[in-house]
Parts: sequence; structure tokens; C-alpha cells
Amino acid sequence: MTKPSNSNVNVDALFLGPKSENAVFFREMMDYAVSEHMHWRSGFHPEDAALVTSVDRYEHNYRETLYRTEGILNQLSAKLKNSSIPFFSPRYLGHINSDTLMVSNLAYVMAMIYNPNNCSYEASPTTTELELESGLDLCRMFGYNPQQAWGHITSGGTIANYESLWVARNLKTLPFAISQHPETRHLLNHKSQKQRVNMPTAEVLDLISELKHQGIFNEIRDITCRGVGVKPEILGKLLVPQSKHYSWTKAADIFGIGQENIIPLPVDEHYQTDIAKMREITLALIEKGEPILAMIAVVGTTEVGAIDRIDEVIALRNECEERYGASFYIHVDAAYAGYACSLLLNEQGEFMEYDALTKHHHELGMIPENINWPKPAVYESFKALKYVDSITVDPHKMGFIQYSAGAICMKDKRILNLISSHAAYVFEESNTQSPTNNRGILGASIMEGSKSGATAAALWAAHRLLPLNMNGYGKVIAAGIVTANRFLHKIKNMPPIQVGKYQFEMHIMPEPDFHMINFSFKETGNNSLLNHNALNRRIYELCSYSSGRAYTNDFLTSATILDYKEYGDTPWHYAEQCGFSYDEWENIHNIYVLRAAVMTHCLRNEEHFEEYWEQLKSIFIKKLTQIVDEKEKSLHQKLNADISFLS
Repeated sequence: MTKPSNSNVNVDALFLGPKSENAVFFREMMDYAVSEHMHWRSGFHPEDAALVTSVDRYEHNYRETLYRTEGILNQLSAKLKNSSIPFFSPRYLGHINSDTLMVSNLAYVMAMIYNPNNCSYEASPTTTELELESGLDLCRMFGYNPQQAWGHITSGGTIANYESLWVARNLKTLPFAISQHPETRHLLNHKSQKQRVNMPTAEVLDLISELKHQGIFNEIRDITCRGVGVKPEILGKLLVPQSKHYSWTKAADIFGIGQENIIPLPVDEHYQTDIAKMREITLALIEKGEPILAMIAVVGTTEVGAIDRIDEVIALRNECEERYGASFYIHVDAAYAGYACSLLLNEQGEFMEYDALTKHHHELGMIPENINWPKPAVYESFKALKYVDSITVDPHKMGFIQYSAGAICMKDKRILNLISSHAAYVFEESNTQSPTNNRGILGASIMEGSKSGATAAALWAAHRLLPLNMNGYGKVIAAGIVTANRFLHKIKNMPPIQVGKYQFEMHIMPEPDFHMINFSFKETGNNSLLNHNALNRRIYELCSYSSGRAYTNDFLTSATILDYKEYGDTPWHYAEQCGFSYDEWENIHNIYVLRAAVMTHCLRNEEHFEEYWEQLKSIFIKKLTQIVDEKEKSLHQKLNADISFLS
């Protein structure tokens, strides 16, 4: 079937809007979603008698129950309106949150009322199909072969990361199990122990077919780590960047790998994994005979939006295989920036060559000529994703889907045989015509059990409305990238802010790979890093939920601390840029910065952006004035206390 072109999609028509501009349409479609379900119920076996009669509905306790229901919902609405965070507004520039697509909200509600459980096909024949179809949409976006790949929805990036380590761990121990069994050890007699713990992913998966052919796969699988437990000397080390999400340390605990077997990979001044140090650490482990369980790379770090050089990670693995006969699993945590891959694809889902790509972005008006995105290195990283073994991506981030919706994509679906409770039939062909053949039981092949099918409906609907290419999702994501780059330019060129006798400078971290902006304020002439951190912490308190009712705040952002314990001396580069001495950095060893994921689509129009920027400058002056007043009041109180003490 030919897909319609999305070149004329209007981004503003995708969201309810910061002022509920699309309220009429949304209400009509919400009524449609609920009405359709009610018609479905009433039409099911019309010969069945109604449970409740008209007389029953006017009975006192019946009406009282409905009134109580209404009252509880009124209370809930009041609570939600009083303290929820207005992610929909361009005034919110904080965590990786934004408005959600109307189509996903409507599709979620429509499916939610049917209450499908995607744990098994039997409980969710419709939404299980939608989940698997949506997973393949993501696989195609990353360049995986949809005939070989597999993807599904998780509750979030954390579970997706867990699943990647789960398959990597079980994969690593399969050759060991084969070499231990008398009927299969001949398959690996030609390999030494060192070679067995360093086999490439594809080579290990090829052995599964042979084991199934011999009818012994389940028996072998029972003597991998899933049957006999973890043997650290076989698994080896887990290489994770310093910029890692906290889920990796939790995963090492859960899967019995142990924190001591996590090897941190240093990051450079741009918070990307340092290629030279990554190579040095990897080769040193191999030369010592230490196996590597997996190497993790990040596409969009949660703190600064950095994108690792995936092409360099692939090149390193190729080098290790060719020079040393040593290989390892590669997983990319693209929870944050994974959907940005759509900006590199044409309507046929093909990667465009770099020069043609940037030219096309300009011609479509998605990205102005004065904004350079993606950088060539970022482009090469996205293009190399098709070579990694698995990828985490979060539709509830850049997919603009409501929570909870993470996802994992696996390059080769055969790997599921190593984790599934029913590996023998998950993807087996069958000659019968039963409509449930080849669907399998999701719950048997994933980390979760019961799971909402409504999320699958939301994601499927979003992908149908906005295909994963530059004219679909690309248009929405480009809006945030353009806005972030405009902020970068404004902050870089902003003159100091004068508040009474105090002057404040704005500093911004080096140009990000995506649209996460980290910035801070510094009092001119005050070279105390401790004071800098206190100033920015107070600004955060005034510009976040900490101020009280977030709904009434005029600007909302987030913050983070770039600490020596996590990043070594990397944050020193920004501290130096702000004018702090190295001695000051060594004394404090962390720097507090404000953090804004610029996901809003509302400011892509330059005129709207300029108007917003003037408002934002006024807000900054207002907050700094409040802080100065607090400081003066504190000094005055201290002076009075000193005078009182002396008298």
C-alpha cells in the first residue's frame, strides 16, 4: 500500500496546544473514542438482558455512589491542577518532557477502555500486533533489516537497558555451555577458551540453529548462566561511559555482574566517550585476556545531550576481531536522542548523504542555513547504528508519547531464544492456519509480564500519523533543535545583567550534539565556585517546582551537578570558561548548572522566539533581583546582629 506524503503536515495541528487551541477537535475525538467503546459493549450479544434498569438508576444508593464518584474525581482534578508540571508550555524548559501528541493521547484512551494486556496474544490480539509493528518501525528507522530484527515496547529506557544486558549476558555463556556438553562440544573444539569467550554475536547466534537441528537447544540453554548462574570469569567486564544513566549500575546488581566489573570509559570535554581512552582500555583488557561482556555507548546523554561516536565504537570492535580474534556485544542507549534519527531519513526511510541531507533540511525550511545540525560526526554516529546489536529508545521522550513508553530494538531476533521461557516456539514457523501462530507470548520473551496494550496503540497511531522520516517526526524534532540553537546564540551574545551594584554574566556550555542546553549565571568579579553554585541553586529553586505551585511560576527549568566523582576533570573545562581557577575547581570539585531540554515546538517561528526571549530576559532579571534583595536583607540582618552583640 502506498503511504501518503507527509510533506504538508502542520506541526501545530499535532498537539492540544499550550492554550488548548485544538480543544474542539480533541473533545470531539475524545467523545468519539469513548462512544465507540460504549457502542461496542451495547452491541455485544444484543439478546442479553441489561443488568441495570432505568428504575435501578434512580435508586438512592445508586445515585449516591455516582455522586461520590464525581466528588472523588473533582478532588483528583483539583490536586492535578494544583501541583502538576505544565510540560505543554514553552515556559517549561527543563527535563526531557514536552507536550504529547493528540493522536497518541486519543489512541491511548481508545485502547485503554478495552484494557488489553500485551503479556500474551490471547489477552490482546489487536494491541500485541500493534506493539510488534511499532517495534519494527523503530528497527527500520535505525537501519536494521526488518526481516531479521525485533523490537518491542517497555515501561521505559531502564527496562530496555536491562533487557540488552540480559541478552548480552546469556549470549556470552552459550559457547561455554556448548563446550561443556558431551554431545555438542565438538562444535567448538577448534576454539580455545579465550576464543570462546570472545566470539562475535552473529557467530554465537548461528550456533542456535545447529543446536535446534540436533534437538538439544533447550538442554544446552539450561547450562548457560540462566541455568547454572553467573560465572564472572566467563562474562568479563562491562564497559560503560562516565555519562551513563544510573540504570547500568542497577543492572549490574540485578544480573549478578557486580559493580567491580563495570569499567568506566572517560568522556572528553564535550562529554562524549573519549575515543582514544576507550580504545586504550579495551585493548588493555583484551591483551590481559579479560573478556568483555558488552560495550555501552550513548546517543543523547541525559545531562548534556552528548552523542557518542558510534562509528568509532564499531571500528574498534572490528579492529579487535581482526587483530585479536576478540569480540563483544554493543548496545546503544539512545533513549533520549534516538528518534532524531528520523531527521536523517527521506520519505522512503533511506539515509540521505550528508550534503544532500543538510541542503534538503534548508529547502524544506526545517532548519535554517545558519544552524549546523547535524554535525558530520553526529551524522556518522546515527548512520552507524545499524551495526550495533541492540538499541534503547524512549517514545515517551522524543516520540512525544505519554508515559510510560520505552522500547528496545534488537538487530537479530534469534537472540530471544536465549532469554525466552518458551524459546522453541517464539519464532517457529507452523503449517497450521491458526490466527495466533507466530505471534508468540510477549511476556515469555521480555522482562515485564502484564503490560498495557494502550501504550502500543498510542505508539502505533503516532507512527502512522508521523512516519519516522524527516517529513514526519523530523519536523517536530527539528523545531526543538532550531529553538535550542537560537537560545545558544542569544546566551552567548547576551551582555551582563545589572541589578543594583551587582552584575551577572550568563555562561553556556559548548554547543551540544542535540538540544540539551546547560547554562549558569556568575556574579562578575566573584571567583568563588561555591558562591557560583549557591547562586545557580537558588535560581533553580525559584524556577522549578521547588518554588511551590509550579503552575503559577513564570519559568520552569531543571538543574544538574557536574561532579568530579562521575566525570573526573571534564567539568573543569566549563568552570575555566566561567573564569574560575584550577585551584578553585580542585577545592570544590563540582559545578552546578541549569539544564534545559528544549523540546518545545512552539518557538520555531522566529518572531515568536524573539518575543519569548525578551520575556525570558525579564524573568532572569526578576529572579536575580529577588536573589540580590535576599542577599542584602541577610547582610543587613547580620550587621544588626553584630551591632547588637557589640552593644
